[in-house]
Amino acid sequence: MKKNAVSSGHRALTLRILRSSPTEGVAPHWQDFHLEEAEGMTLFIALNEVRETLDPALQFDFVCRAGICGSCGMLINGKPGLACRSLTRDLDPLITLAPLPVFELIGDLSVNTGKWMRGTAERLETWVHSSQEADLTALEAPMEPELAEAIYELDRCIECGCCVAGCGTLRMREEFVGAIGLNKIARFRLDPRDERSDDDFYQLIGDDTGVFGCMSLLACQDVCPKGLPLQTQIAFLRRKMVASGL
Repeated sequence: MKKNAVSSGHRALTLRILRSSPTEGVAPHWQDFHLEEAEGMTLFIALNEVRETLDPALQFDFVCRAGICGSCGMLINGKPGLACRSLTRDLDPLITLAPLPVFELIGDLSVNTGKWMRGTAERLETWVHSSQEADLTALEAPMEPELAEAIYELDRCIECGCCVAGCGTLRMREEFVGAIGLNKIARFRLDPRDERSDDDFYQLIGDDTGVFGCMSLLACQDVCPKGLPLQTQIAFLRRKMVASGL
């Protein structure tokens, strides 16, 4: 019998999870959970099995199970990723799991990404600015397919926090808006319904907490589960601002 195998032919997995609870005063510590790998098992399935059969107190977040909601972001063997899209067969039998850094810790693998995302959205005013009062009965003006596709590409962000957790700049500069903030600025800059000028957008990101703070380490793009062109957008914004003399 091969090492790490069990009688059924499936591997024996060990999930080494960083446990902690700030509200209950539980200090960070590693805890191992042992389970048998199943066909097509994801980390999401494995974590649910741990919670259902080994420790019901284990905290982690999930909603959609399809890589759409972004709730199950965590450090998987030290790299940000989504539990629902990570197959255990692609990982070693010993899998280390930890909460995403930067965000406020709730407990175990659960972090408050929503608080950070809301603060960034309010700071960068990431909504359509229009002087016209909305008419819910009227049809929107048609948009060129190429422009709609470009906006959609940037709008695929699911706010999972992986790019934030993988950002080296954010470890040194807490006020940095991160790739997700810059991506949202790029998205609303393209939107013809938004009446703000380039100068208005650049005032929000034209310093070391914005586009000029990025060290271009590329981790944000490497770990983005949706494969967004984050570094391309950051480079574009930087070039536009330099060309504008801002």
